[in-house]
Amino acid sequence: MAPETTRPGDDPVDDGVDDAVDEALHTAPAAPLRGLVGWYSGYRQRGVPHGRHLGLPSPWLTLILTLDEPLSITAHPDPRTPGGDYPTLLGGLHLAPAHIAVPGRQSGVQVALSPLGARLLLGLPAGELAGTDVPAADVLGAEVADVHERLRTAADWPARFAVVDHWLLRRLARHTDAAAAVAPEVVQAWRRLLADGGRVRIDALAAEVGWSDRHLRARFRQEIGLTPKAAARVARFDRARRRLAARPHRPDLAGLAADLGFADQSHLDREFTALASCAPSVWLAREFRNIQAGYGPPGGP
Repeated sequence: MAPETTRPGDDPVDDGVDDAVDEALHTAPAAPLRGLVGWYSGYRQRGVPHGRHLGLPSPWLTLILTLDEPLSITAHPDPRTPGGDYPTLLGGLHLAPAHIAVPGRQSGVQVALSPLGARLLLGLPAGELAGTDVPAADVLGAEVADVHERLRTAADWPARFAVVDHWLLRRLARHTDAAAAVAPEVVQAWRRLLADGGRVRIDALAAEVGWSDRHLRARFRQEIGLTPKAAARVARFDRARRRLAARPHRPDLAGLAADLGFADQSHLDREFTALASCAPSVWLAREFRNIQAGYGPPGGP
């Protein structure tokens, strides 16, 4: 989940600042964390129109550490979870968007975590977080408060990213042995799904790793948090929205559907509606300002 999609509303801006601020940047983690962490995103907005953000399904777990105001979630991917305010948040893989209210301002650091790095960095398999958003301290303990405070007092974005690097490297050193708990077959299957953009057949994937379809489904879901079929949907959707964001002025939806393995443009529309709660054209119209400003994850394949 990423705080990346704004739809401006009609409410007036009243956040106590005179000059608008609109910052978004991405950076890679320290070398030992690469492969376990995709990237860090820093974002800060002040004096922008009131809006609503969508935290969209993606192949990454999400860790958010806010800087000033808390993250205000009005609807979670799991509709049974009530909305609330989160100074920090940790979310697993999911198949529905989170709805985030932004009253003219937001700021924080987002960490994109690979499900394969969950045991090493979080101390539990990603499957235990599937479909959920929780306060980060519920999983990571009291140290989150210390990291949160150091982030808030850091001088600039490089210093903030260094705080997160230092913290995650310490956690990695504590859980080094946990990597052995992830079955090599699950690692192979996950990487194959991502590399192929979700187009590989699941029976072929099971044969490739040497497991039955049923065994792969059970072990994969336990470790990753989604079945292989659901993970393939999310991987393909993620590629589609990145490609759309790269060319928001001239989207070729029919060509995009053909390139990414959708049956046709109608299939692409249905998958977008299922996973983003709106069609691709509607998503682009709502997200255009944030896409242009660089919010959300860095470009992918």
